[in-house]
Amino acid sequence: MGSASAAGGAGLNEERASMEPSRRRRDDLLTLCPVCRRAVSPEDLRRGDALSPDVRTLAESNVPGWRPEDGLCAECEGRFTAAAGYLRHHGRDPRAGGILPTAVRLGARDDFRGRGVTMAFLDAGYFAHPDLVEPRDRIVRFMDVTKGQQRRADLDRPDHSSWHGMMTSVVACGNGRLSHGFYRGLASEARLVLVKCGDGQRVPHDDIRRGLEWVLKNHARHRIRIVNVSLGGDYEASYLHDRLSQAVERCTRAGLLVCAAAGNKGNEPGHPVLPPASAPSALTVGALDDHNRLGFSGYGLYHSSYGPTVDGLQKPEVVAPGIWVAAPILPGTPTAAQAALLQRLAHASDDRLRAVLADGAGVDADLDAASAQPPAAIRELITAKVRQNNVITGDYKHVDGSSFAAPIVSSVAAQMLEANPALSPQQLKQLLVTTARRLGDVDVDRQGWGAVDPDKAVRAALAARRRPLQKT
Repeated sequence: MGSASAAGGAGLNEERASMEPSRRRRDDLLTLCPVCRRAVSPEDLRRGDALSPDVRTLAESNVPGWRPEDGLCAECEGRFTAAAGYLRHHGRDPRAGGILPTAVRLGARDDFRGRGVTMAFLDAGYFAHPDLVEPRDRIVRFMDVTKGQQRRADLDRPDHSSWHGMMTSVVACGNGRLSHGFYRGLASEARLVLVKCGDGQRVPHDDIRRGLEWVLKNHARHRIRIVNVSLGGDYEASYLHDRLSQAVERCTRAGLLVCAAAGNKGNEPGHPVLPPASAPSALTVGALDDHNRLGFSGYGLYHSSYGPTVDGLQKPEVVAPGIWVAAPILPGTPTAAQAALLQRLAHASDDRLRAVLADGAGVDADLDAASAQPPAAIRELITAKVRQNNVITGDYKHVDGSSFAAPIVSSVAAQMLEANPALSPQQLKQLLVTTARRLGDVDVDRQGWGAVDPDKAVRAALAARRRPLQKT
C-alpha cells in the first residue's frame, strides 16, 4: 500500500508539473486593466481612438497618469460611458469637474431605485427636505422616541438637531429635487420612516436601543425592511450583555437588515467599533476615500473604526464612499444663507460683484469686509470660502464620515430588495459581501470584504430569483 500511494503521489505531481507551463502561458497572456486592475486579455482592452472623446476625458481626469494608449477594459468603458451619458443628460460637461454623484462614482444602476421598499432611519433629528417630499411625500412616519410622540409638523421646522438625519436620509433616498435630479440617492423612490433618537448635542446609548425597539414593534405596519443607523453608542460592550446589540439581533431575526456606521475612530488607539455596529448580525459599514473619482484604482480609506470588537468579531464587512459625498444643506440656517450667497457671487459678472455683496450684507463678515476690493481679490476670497465650507451649490455641500457611507450601502440593499423582495437580511448581507470589490494595498482588517459594488449586488439579487439561495 505504501509503494502504491507513493507512486500515485508521484504521478499526481508529474501531472501538476506538466500543467504548470500551460497555466503560466495563460497567465502571461493576461494584462491588468490600468483603471480597475482586473486581469484581462490584451485584446479586451480598448485603446486610443476606439474610445469615445467623453470616455477618454473621464479616464484622463479620473485615473492618475492614464493615457489613451493605455486603454481600459470593457467593464470600465461601460461604466465611463454610462457616467458620461448621465453627466450629459443633466447638462454637465464631463470635463467640468466638481463633486460627482455617488451613484455615478459607484456605477450604480438607474433602473432600480428602491421602489416598494420602506427604510427606517435612526438619527438625532430630521427635516422634511424637498428631495424627500417633492413632488411626492415619501415619509410615511416620524417618531421621536425621546418624547414618545410623533408630530409631523416638527419636520417642517429645522433646528440644531435636524441636519445630521436630514443628510443621512437624503444621501440614501433623496431624489435630487433641488439639483434637478443630479444628486439623487440610489434609493430615490423608497419610502422612509424617520426615528429621532436624541438631539444635536448627544444621542444616548439607550435612546438608540429604544429607537430600534420601536422599529421592531412597528415594522410590520410600515413594511420596514432596512434600518439605517448612522449613530454610535456610548461605550464598547459585548453583545452577550448589551441591550442595544441584542435589539439589533432581534431586528435581524424579525427580517430587518440593520446597516450601521462603523464610526470614525480609526486614528484612535484601539479604533473601537461601538454598538450597534459591533453586533454580530449588523452589516457594519466603514468609509473609503475614492478621491471623487470614477475608477476603482487608487482608492484609499477614511479613518473609520474597525475591529476586532470586544467579542472578537472583525468589523466592518464592507466599505463605501465616506468623503466627497454630496448632501443637502439645512434650509433656513446661516450655512444655507452663506452657500446661497457664494453661489450668486460665483455666477455674477465682475461689474455685479459689489451689488451682490451689498444685497447679501451681514451674511458673511469676511465677504462684507472685501466689498471694496478689486474683483480679482473678491473672486479669490469666494474660491477660498467655497473650498473651506465644502460648498457645491447653494443647496448642497460635500460631507464626510462613516455616517454617510452607511446610508449608501443601505440604499444598495433597497435596490436589491426591489430586484428580489424575498431576500432575508442574512442573504442581503451575504450578497453584499460576496460582490464587494477588494481594494488593493489596503489592510483587510479595515476594508472587510471590500468596496460595495451596487451593480454586481443587484445582479446577484436578480440571479437569486432564478437560483434561490440557501435559507439562512
